[in-house]
Amino acid sequence: MDYFPLFINLKNKPCLVVGAGEIAARKIELLAKAGADITVIAPEISPQVSQLKNTYDLNIIQRSFTAEDIHRQRLIISATNQKNINKLVTTTAEEHNIPVNVVDNPSLCSFIVPAIIDRSPIVAAISSGGASPVLTRLLRAKIESLIPPAFGRLAQLAEKYRGLVKEHINPPSERRIFWEKTLQGSIAELFYSGKETEAEARLKSAILNTSDTHQVIGEVYLVGAGPGDPDLLTFRALRLMQQADVVVYDRLVSPEILDLVRRDAEKIYVGKQKNNHSLPQESINELLARLALAGKRVVRLKGGDPFIFGRGGEEIETLVQHNINFQVVPGITAASGCATYSGIPLTHRDHAQSCTFITGHLKDNIVNLNYQQLVAPNQTIVIYMGLTGLDNICASFIQYGASPKLPIALIQQGTTQSQRVIIGTLQTMPDLIKNQDIQPPTLIIIGSVVALHDKLKWFHPEDKCTYE
Repeated sequence: MDYFPLFINLKNKPCLVVGAGEIAARKIELLAKAGADITVIAPEISPQVSQLKNTYDLNIIQRSFTAEDIHRQRLIISATNQKNINKLVTTTAEEHNIPVNVVDNPSLCSFIVPAIIDRSPIVAAISSGGASPVLTRLLRAKIESLIPPAFGRLAQLAEKYRGLVKEHINPPSERRIFWEKTLQGSIAELFYSGKETEAEARLKSAILNTSDTHQVIGEVYLVGAGPGDPDLLTFRALRLMQQADVVVYDRLVSPEILDLVRRDAEKIYVGKQKNNHSLPQESINELLARLALAGKRVVRLKGGDPFIFGRGGEEIETLVQHNINFQVVPGITAASGCATYSGIPLTHRDHAQSCTFITGHLKDNIVNLNYQQLVAPNQTIVIYMGLTGLDNICASFIQYGASPKLPIALIQQGTTQSQRVIIGTLQTMPDLIKNQDIQPPTLIIIGSVVALHDKLKWFHPEDKCTYE
């Protein structure tokens, strides 16, 4: 270990920053967050530092650094590009046993500034000992994605009730178990979802009734898994997936996303596809309620977004009937994800000022849609689950007045490495796909924006594109 990790109390303590450029401004903001009394010395003051003067009540001295400037300082940071000044700062600081950091010059430092994850009062610091600052920032970004913004306020709540927990729960080992369950369970999730008053009330009740044997009710998280690419998951989705006891998922959830679920979680497949439902929707609703009533934390993992053709509202209604806590985590819907990965903007000033999402389910071998509205110009139409009825859709658009040459795109398994884009027109598309081995899920986009695909495409999984 090249450096001993240490947290220093700098509240109201005099600290010196030598230099007043962009980098110095970043260091000033860090020191200010710690409550330091900051003096800045530099012959030239950048606009960034000038803007910080009133915000943090900085003492700015506009001249070059001298050895006398270190008196009474508790900590010094030098952020200049002048080697002689940096060397003088370090030499003078060491003579007076004052911790000193020279930005991007480890050999002149007695301490280094780590990458910081600030969820005060919880603070984490990551360092490579100056070997690779970029690598430490990348690691910080990964950890940041796992720690909710409300984590610090949750810590303050725990601090508030530490005494009460100690009074009611003995021995210490049981207190540890109590806190582990509390800070990873339903009370914490209530807090993260903004129900802080309810979370505090339930925490207090749990402390005062620790000897009760009443049934523990779990909760359900409806999580949008997005269109397929794991990188499109939200931070909240990933966190809940990694703490779930049970994951109920459908066929639109890619294997790569399912691999991110907690390893020991029970996984229940309820895949739904045309004419082949492993479980009817009503049974899925009751399954979620039954698992939660058994005390499980349940993730209902749904492709795309739970509230866009995902039947999430129906599942929530059942949970409400059973008085079960739930969260809904939005996902990137297929329309947005597949269009973006295909280089097809859904709206564009020169092509479309509106966008309509519809479902293309067949009923009595026809697709019952308001074609008179859909063929209006200057709009984009996105059709979910429309592959089976595609011939009918194209013919109906033409019948109701759309140009046979209106561009149309069929996107297969969008955002994944199996993505394939077939570009045609309303007239040519049925023949284009007739002998193609199309693998669902698919999405259909109709509108002149499709013509922008060639110019704007950027995602190239082996360039699987077919044209008329």
